[in-house]
Amino acid sequence: MAILLIGATAATMQGSYGLIPDAALVLEVDRIEWIGPQSDLPDDYAGLPARDLGGRLVTPALIDCHTHIVFGGTRATEFEMRLNGASYEDIARAGGGILSTVKATRAASEDELVAAALPRLNQMLAEGVTTVEIKSGYGLDTETELKMLRAARRLGQVRPVTIITTYLGAHAVPPDYKGRADAYLDEVAIPTMRLAHEEGLIDAVDAFCEGIAFSPAQVERLFTAAQALGLPVKLHAEQLSNLGGAALAARHGALSADHLEYLDEDGARAMAAHGTVAVILPGAFYTLRETQLPPIGLLRQHGVPMAVATDCNPGTAPMTSLTLAMNMACTLFRMTPEEALLGATAHAARALGLADRGRLAPGLRADLAVWEAKTPAELSWRIGPTPLHARIFGGQIDR
Repeated sequence: MAILLIGATAATMQGSYGLIPDAALVLEVDRIEWIGPQSDLPDDYAGLPARDLGGRLVTPALIDCHTHIVFGGTRATEFEMRLNGASYEDIARAGGGILSTVKATRAASEDELVAAALPRLNQMLAEGVTTVEIKSGYGLDTETELKMLRAARRLGQVRPVTIITTYLGAHAVPPDYKGRADAYLDEVAIPTMRLAHEEGLIDAVDAFCEGIAFSPAQVERLFTAAQALGLPVKLHAEQLSNLGGAALAARHGALSADHLEYLDEDGARAMAAHGTVAVILPGAFYTLRETQLPPIGLLRQHGVPMAVATDCNPGTAPMTSLTLAMNMACTLFRMTPEEALLGATAHAARALGLADRGRLAPGLRADLAVWEAKTPAELSWRIGPTPLHARIFGGQIDR
């Protein structure tokens, strides 16, 4: 049955906020059937059972387009090490960092990975999120990478959420392949990607392009193999240094390039030319106590769309609050509240290649968030979550 929502302030995110005061929305099955001023509601919908939202703010449901929420163990000890002066590279070279999570993730069963990830996912859903991207990359062997991807898919079966899975086999070079990154790609990462694709476990392919991970030439080999399978690509790029990863990703038509603290103008220009989204991840910047700000002004200048995500992971961004990430993007990086909300809705959808959500318009998915708020800026203003009144997933109201 169709649902009529009235008495809302609707932020459609069409172009900018796209505000409609005193709005009405008609939801039919899992789609938005109609949206506009309540005074313009067609007679055909006037008799539908209505839910009065009392002037509350309605936005597209939030989309977390970059997470690593499936993992084993914790990294609290490394957090303490960093506070005592160790760098990200120091910890990684000492066998910590990603590799310590690899050990714990390999030891966990698929059921244990699902159980550990569920509380993190629940916290995201409680803040109005309905779409979550989840990366692998803490296995670095065939068995564990497949296990992670299966666990991520299962999360979408036990909670009302869309899960997008990204294969990140090229996250780090495992100890048994130390100094042989090319051999790891040939013998593990690329063959595992093909197996996962055959099993229907991959929506996209990612890599970490950095001095402590994989070179641009190695990433290019992975991307070529991924695109031969028809899989879209994205890239962790320019987080710790500038290796030209963003421009490389853009040349391959990447959905997104993520982090980007060390992005230069050539990279920004390439991203703009190829439609690659910049995914801004302030949680990692904050946790690592970085000082190199991503060039938000450069991205604005070249018209690169900016998404915002939590980067939820055990080492460098142990956060599940997308609204807190929005606040950080504003306070740390000087993004505007409008940019931050676009970044967690319309631009986040684009970063995942999803054209059916992230805005409020007829024909799009009925994924909505109803907030205890009057204006969109409140979502980025609070340090912490804005209270959620209702979450609507595919036309179904959670509460």
